[in-house]
Amino acid sequence: MHLEIPQATSTDSSGTVTPISQHSVVLPSMSTHDTASLKSKDTQSLSTTLAAQPTAAKAALRRPDGNSLAFNKFILYENRLKFFVVASNTSDSRHRIIKIDRTSQDELTVVEDEAVYSGKQMSAMLKMLEDGNKGCGGLGRARVFFGVAAGFIKFTAGWYMILIAKRSVVALLGGHYVYHCESTDVMPVAFSHKIDKPAEEQRLMNVFKQVDMTKNFYFSYTYDLTSTLQHNLTRSGLAPCRQWNLNDRFAWNHHLLTTAFDKNSVPSAKSHWLVPLIHGHVDQAKLTVLGRVVFVTLIARRSRHHAGARYLKRGANDEGNVANEVETEQIVSETLTTPFYFPAPKDTPDGKPSRRPSPNYTSYVQYRGSIPVFWTQEVTSMVPKPPIEIPVMDPFYTAAARHFDDLFKRYGCPIMILNLIKKREPQPRESKLLEEYTQCVRYLNQFLPRENKMIYRAWDMARAYKEKTQDVISYLEDSAEESIQMTGFFHTGPEPFSHFLQNEDDTMSVQNGICRTNCVDCLDRTNAAQFVFGKRALGHQLYALGVVDTPNLAFDSDAVNMLTEMYHDHGDSLALQYTGSALVNRVETYRRMPHWNSHSRDIIENLRRFYANSLLDADKQTAINLFLGVPAEKTTTRTPPQRGNYQKWFKDEHLEIAYPLDDCEKALAQYVNTRGDYWIEYYRPLLFTSLGKHFAFSMNSTLKLPGCVYIILGLSITLA
Repeated sequence: MHLEIPQATSTDSSGTVTPISQHSVVLPSMSTHDTASLKSKDTQSLSTTLAAQPTAAKAALRRPDGNSLAFNKFILYENRLKFFVVASNTSDSRHRIIKIDRTSQDELTVVEDEAVYSGKQMSAMLKMLEDGNKGCGGLGRARVFFGVAAGFIKFTAGWYMILIAKRSVVALLGGHYVYHCESTDVMPVAFSHKIDKPAEEQRLMNVFKQVDMTKNFYFSYTYDLTSTLQHNLTRSGLAPCRQWNLNDRFAWNHHLLTTAFDKNSVPSAKSHWLVPLIHGHVDQAKLTVLGRVVFVTLIARRSRHHAGARYLKRGANDEGNVANEVETEQIVSETLTTPFYFPAPKDTPDGKPSRRPSPNYTSYVQYRGSIPVFWTQEVTSMVPKPPIEIPVMDPFYTAAARHFDDLFKRYGCPIMILNLIKKREPQPRESKLLEEYTQCVRYLNQFLPRENKMIYRAWDMARAYKEKTQDVISYLEDSAEESIQMTGFFHTGPEPFSHFLQNEDDTMSVQNGICRTNCVDCLDRTNAAQFVFGKRALGHQLYALGVVDTPNLAFDSDAVNMLTEMYHDHGDSLALQYTGSALVNRVETYRRMPHWNSHSRDIIENLRRFYANSLLDADKQTAINLFLGVPAEKTTTRTPPQRGNYQKWFKDEHLEIAYPLDDCEKALAQYVNTRGDYWIEYYRPLLFTSLGKHFAFSMNSTLKLPGCVYIILGLSITLA
């Protein structure tokens, strides 16, 4: 990677931001001489090479963090030689510009201007670029888009750029909008895109497009969707092994964001114009309780590791990554204020205005993933349920050890394992995995310290439902309460004063540990169990916010009915991604309250699942592998992972408290005083907005208010 930085200029006298630096990103195969030949007239006179700069100068010219800027609108100009991308913020008051070379299809050259321009400066810049590029077509027609979604991809010849063409708002967290990708465009970078093997290029393009980026892909310009709310707000107070800026495990376009750039370049995931995408499910709804408005948000993040179709991705791989791995976060917040903070009291010690964390945000995280041992199901025979095989017997459970060590690193202790597979069957199938999984946890637990041992609960949920020997929901509620008491949940402030009189606890709370739920597919039974856990957590979250006077919620209440529908949509989305069909057994099934058409619907979903698994999964797996950059097994050069210690299979630092309360309190206070600027995307006081079109007003709710309300310059006017 070769970096180029032009000299600083200070010719602007308007009092606005002045361009100061610029850097060029070129693939390693391009030499310095070739790069210089690609420069246009508008940048050539300003450029000097980084190699000629002293070390101190290199350090001074590093990319700024840019936390106070958010660009969510992009305009693309193109001619025969270059793409010009202008990034703008919500109020069109700050802009940046990116240049992409189009003269070579083998190398990708991106020049990103580090300067932030005002509106007048950007207009002057575009006028200069128009005049300087008249010989090759000027700037061309402007085209609006909303981010480079997947980054760049190359098949047999030439690079392509994937753009977000349409988006829709699906959630609002602390003033940060979360968007769903509605439409994408794939554009060749080179103007003369010559293809030597057109048939193979078209085949790979068709395979790539089988991953439908218009379904269940989400992004945000100002909020890190790849991490939990607790991690985002308390990151600076965590141990170094947990202080990631972007959890690339859940960034599904990570390969496409990084494959075109050298590892030593500026991290592309931090760029304002490259958008990390999560794959999974996002839903948000409003709960109204006696005039108090509570937002319930459900975020499911699917891992990009060992991802794929149902029968082709089972169990764990050598690195300890499991199939159908999904992190589900349930955020419950009261919207008294938009951001994550409150104004601080006037009598601050230093007399300066500051902020204090808003105590109105809570979060609870769950986890699902396939059983972390080596097991497969062959789909060569046309049978609805292929037999389960355990091809590799690892007496030391190396893959499971890596898997649980990673869970300790991400979530801390304790880890509760809820295993819902069948115990007794006429023909042993799931029960094979029960024995292997039980032995695995028993083996790994014997080397853990007593206070860090994993809590293992194996329960045949299907048998309990069929034989009517147990109330399925009651058992799961007891397990949920046990788990929540062990791990806790995240709350950004103290509970109401009435709770303080009982509990004498006036601090925030954090979640340390996780409940890991699984069945065979991690779909029907797992989703029903996670709903019960979410329902129990919702009661505790509403109680912590002072909305209800007891954490026990009745099943037929508006809140639980709304949460049931949210988890149904959540489960259907995850099931469609993994198996090609919606859920078969829903929560009502295990509550013994099935709908009159549930039996016929279950038959249809089973047939759809069988058809998808038998005929479509191979092509689906090929598309996912191409999208994620997974090499073919025949061509992979990856070395096997290094064998760890058989007894000391964990790292001591991973067993330490993941989220120390005191450090998290300090980190949260630091966050709201330095990084809580929600208005950079949300607040638009000069825009005439109909609340009928405003997301926070029109989202799904337990209460629909009559009338039409408008906001004009921050003043609300209600029209009957």
